[in-house]
Amino acid sequence: MAALAPSASSSARSHALVWLGAVALLLVAPACTTFSARQKEAVYAPTEGVLEAVAVLRRHVPDDTYRFPPARDFSGRNVYRASLLRLENLERAEAAALRSGYMDAVIAFSKGRALERLRAFDLAAQHYRESARLSNELRGAALASADVCDRLDEAVKIGIELVDPVAEGGVPARPIDPEGVRQVLDDRVTRLSILLDELNDAQASGAEGGEPIDLRQYRWMAQEEIERADFVRARYFVEIRHVVADGTVVALQELQRVATRHGASKNRLRHLMRLADFYADLAREYLDAVAPESLDFDPARFRELAEAAIQLYELVGSHDGRPEKLEATRNLEAFLALTLTIDADRFDR
Repeated sequence: MAALAPSASSSARSHALVWLGAVALLLVAPACTTFSARQKEAVYAPTEGVLEAVAVLRRHVPDDTYRFPPARDFSGRNVYRASLLRLENLERAEAAALRSGYMDAVIAFSKGRALERLRAFDLAAQHYRESARLSNELRGAALASADVCDRLDEAVKIGIELVDPVAEGGVPARPIDPEGVRQVLDDRVTRLSILLDELNDAQASGAEGGEPIDLRQYRWMAQEEIERADFVRARYFVEIRHVVADGTVVALQELQRVATRHGASKNRLRHLMRLADFYADLAREYLDAVAPESLDFDPARFRELAEAAIQLYELVGSHDGRPEKLEATRNLEAFLALTLTIDADRFDR
């Protein structure tokens, strides 16, 4: 029996080691799983600091937003709007840590970068000047950016602008002054064009002999505002076409002008869609005014309008991966359904 004692003791120690090893594995496994899950979720986690938000914003400052849509973050938001929201949320959530003000200049400068891409040029200029007041290192870039934002803001406030169609109190009546509206919008475009020419090679001196400041990213904003001015002008002539002489012809020319002048824009398909919709509206108005069954109906005139709309819808619908493709396809189907009411000898489908 004495000989068996060491063996029993050894067996007990072995069982104890196995038990301890199992417990250790149970303790380690959840930790590994949690760490792995956190690694996967880190891509979708909210911003944890100011520098992370600033880094994302800085990465997209040079983006050409005239030719390409603004970048989007993992949540699907416009990256400039998302960065602005995150900076504001961090200011509230980390108010105690930021109380000393050591990041105030960086936050103000970054907000200016985000706001200018959201067409809030006046607010962007205010934030840039605040950043210049707080930081000597950012003063040169901030003041140069504030000056450009001021010029953009002054330009976009010239002439008429689109209004909220469901605003409380109704939409104010448009002035019936085609030449006056064309003149003031041309003035806006002229100012923006001058600024664009200056920005093509624009560099401003840094503070206290520092490195030159590159302002060429503002070219895209100037081009976007020129495009918007041209669109506002075309939209105005579409709205007043029923109350001015040759209004339909002029409205058509203005829509064609926008599509031609901004063929490199990210909105080029949208411009073609508006032109196609205008042709389709003209065809519908013609059918309302002249019944297809009547002797006054001119198949050639209707065919000219219909084919122009169909060709433009098909052109837009040929661009895969764009949301305009779906819209153009559905609009084309709806328009072709309308033509089913016309006798086959008057419109060949």
